[in-house]
Amino acid sequence: MINKPQSKIKNVKSGLYIVSTPIGNLEDITFRAVEILRKSDFILCEDTRVSKNLLNKYEINSKLISNHKFNEKKNLSKILGYLRSGKIISLISDAGTPSISDPGALLVNACIEESLHIFPIPGPSALAAAVSISGFSDKFLFYGFFPEKKKELSLELKRLSQIDNSLVFFVSLKKINKIIPEIKENFSGRKIVFCREITKFYEEFIRKNVDELELFKENLKGECTIVISEKKNNKIYSQILSESDKLLINKMINKFSVKEITNIISLNRKIPKKEIYSYCLKLKNEI
Repeated sequence: MINKPQSKIKNVKSGLYIVSTPIGNLEDITFRAVEILRKSDFILCEDTRVSKNLLNKYEINSKLISNHKFNEKKNLSKILGYLRSGKIISLISDAGTPSISDPGALLVNACIEESLHIFPIPGPSALAAAVSISGFSDKFLFYGFFPEKKKELSLELKRLSQIDNSLVFFVSLKKINKIIPEIKENFSGRKIVFCREITKFYEEFIRKNVDELELFKENLKGECTIVISEKKNNKIYSQILSESDKLLINKMINKFSVKEITNIISLNRKIPKKEIYSYCLKLKNEI
């Protein structure tokens, strides 16, 4: 028997609630999410069989409506009708936060167009969980699922490889070996972490250098979140001016401004501009 926490939500406004649900461990759900789901007239589910595992655990008996990518357009008119009549409707996905690489965007935009209330109920997200343990830059771009067609995949990854920030992707593990060669080709020099079965019993984080990646030998199931590290800055500076650098600056000091000398030297040498500038000022003061 699940002990029901005392409800703190006395009156729930009518409208659409985007409710985040656990990405694996069923205990990763907020009290508020449970209360909203209990008070909903209808709950829109990707797969009612999957959702029932969660809803039964928390004794949530609201009516369910199957709502997935193949029927969400067909359902739209009916759901909007319920919302217009003042019903409370929650949208959940099989796992995580709805409408992020999952069905929901179509309904959300329709509600926006009709000025119907939309409320987010935040919670679990594979995206945030993966970035939080990656060790990479928290300035990241979330792409979602990889393109299906090989040509489009190659073009997209080539474009994304020019972005300096960390990158986050979702991928079906059935397709992972088709993706790995493309990642190796486009993200050489970076690091990568594969986040599999997050929060579940067989949770696994596989950390690799992209250049060392190999195809998976096992037939893995489910979905995986991939985080690729930020673009590596290969610019290696020598913090000290060499004697030849100093000699060259001495010859230029009376012919060019400090700024011009700094730009000329830094163009051909991997030395911080601050170091060159400081040396030029020192010479100027000695003259």
